[in-house]
Amino acid sequence: MTLQSLLGCTLPLIQAPMAGSHNHTLTAAVCNAGGLGSLACALFDASALRLELEALTRKTTQPFNLNFFCHTPPRVDAARDAAWRTALRPYYAELDIDPASISSGPGRLPFSAEMADVLDEFRPAVVSFHFGLPAAELLARVKACGAKVLSSATTVEEARWLEAHGADAIIAQGLEAGGHRGMFLSEDLNRQLGTFALLPQIVQAVQVPVIAAGGIADAQGVRAAMALGASGVQVGTAYLCCDEASTSAIHRAALLSPAAQHTALTNLFSGRPARGIVNRVMRELGPISPLAPAFPLATSAIAPLRSQAESQGSGDFSPLWAGQNTRGCQAIGAAELTAQLAQGFTH
Repeated sequence: MTLQSLLGCTLPLIQAPMAGSHNHTLTAAVCNAGGLGSLACALFDASALRLELEALTRKTTQPFNLNFFCHTPPRVDAARDAAWRTALRPYYAELDIDPASISSGPGRLPFSAEMADVLDEFRPAVVSFHFGLPAAELLARVKACGAKVLSSATTVEEARWLEAHGADAIIAQGLEAGGHRGMFLSEDLNRQLGTFALLPQIVQAVQVPVIAAGGIADAQGVRAAMALGASGVQVGTAYLCCDEASTSAIHRAALLSPAAQHTALTNLFSGRPARGIVNRVMRELGPISPLAPAFPLATSAIAPLRSQAESQGSGDFSPLWAGQNTRGCQAIGAAELTAQLAQGFTH
């Protein structure tokens, strides 16, 4: 079975979900161009998701993918949280922020029964997950609404686990990929592989279709992935500068600047490793800090710094998510970019 027949799209091309940088507008544009548009749902509650889906289904009748996180929310560690805020205190003083005014919050929420209720209403063709798969009863609800299930693997072991636990296809997320690592069986970053090392190993290890992700930004990259056995590709970073993306002006400027040549995995912004363009706070604190609270609790303390700096035109404290290959970033329509990438399937 081809990936197109499994997912219902014309092209074996998935626009990666990128929370905070797109909404239904980009998703619909990719769907209407023949790819599988994705909607990142990690920042939505059930009511916000319902509104996004109402808008999305007005813009497209094509299949789309809804993406959720499925992490286990951690317990708050008061001592670690205090140490993290202490590390950030000089920045609070510099930007005239009162640390006492900063509240703690849950941040990104995992997939839940409330979200499953929304899926029952809209019956999406595809639902994808990051950080493994949800509990068996929740996964059963997803499948009962008729959706095919995808999830990201960053190692061969994770791919085998996903296949054994019900994934219909697996996204092989290479080390080059922007945004959060999908790793869930191990926290050891030394076990992470580049896309073109990881992909053929996963293809050999599982029977379900494998989708390549990470570092693919043009038709040439698409061809390379398909030559190594991928059933399709997932592209994220290249879509960030499209007209329909909601990427901020600061983020867009960074993507199109020489700074985009230097990315790193960092846990400063959320508590989990995610790849972004190196900025001031990553340089000064180090991209990986043992002080950062567990995902997603690190976010609340650094968010006011981001907001205040961005109001002054600075991305010094912003998560400028990007993969290692930003050469595909162009200020063009998503349909045009999708057509460019699709050339990799035909030549």
